[in-house]
Amino acid sequence: MQYDIRMRMRTTYLMLAVIAACGSVSFAQPANCVTQPSDNAAVVDTLRTMYAAAMADDMPRLRAVFAPGAYLYDGGVRFDSVDALMQVIHDYRAKGVTFVWHLTQPDVHVHCNQAWVAFVNDGSITTPGTASPTPQKWLESADLEKQDGAWKIVFFQSTRVPPEPAK
Repeated sequence: MQYDIRMRMRTTYLMLAVIAACGSVSFAQPANCVTQPSDNAAVVDTLRTMYAAAMADDMPRLRAVFAPGAYLYDGGVRFDSVDALMQVIHDYRAKGVTFVWHLTQPDVHVHCNQAWVAFVNDGSITTPGTASPTPQKWLESADLEKQDGAWKIVFFQSTRVPPEPAK
């Protein structure tokens, strides 16, 4: 009986020591992790470049802001490449639809070489036969990774905000 109590006490002390050691672990940035004050602006600039290139149909410039293997969600569909998403946009353009996109309200979070950003895409859609563009908003987010000093999009998602009901 005495032996059983001593074993339980040793086990308890050992568990407390492990818990204490785990509680003192530091979650500091790795030594090679350098976050620049300019990173937040660079992340937003990468996304603005994406929209400018997409509106100008500049595929080399558009591909340059995406990391290899990136994928996207738009309109409830997963796309394995920016080329696949742009094909859908090209199909709409062939029907006379024009898109305008403006990144607004960016909420950027950078840690080491990773960043995520949530934002509102405040733009418009013009369809054939309409006198003026129809305002449109999308709620969007992206994950980016710094590769060779440049921010690259590794994941992008877009959710269209339904129009307000007519009053």
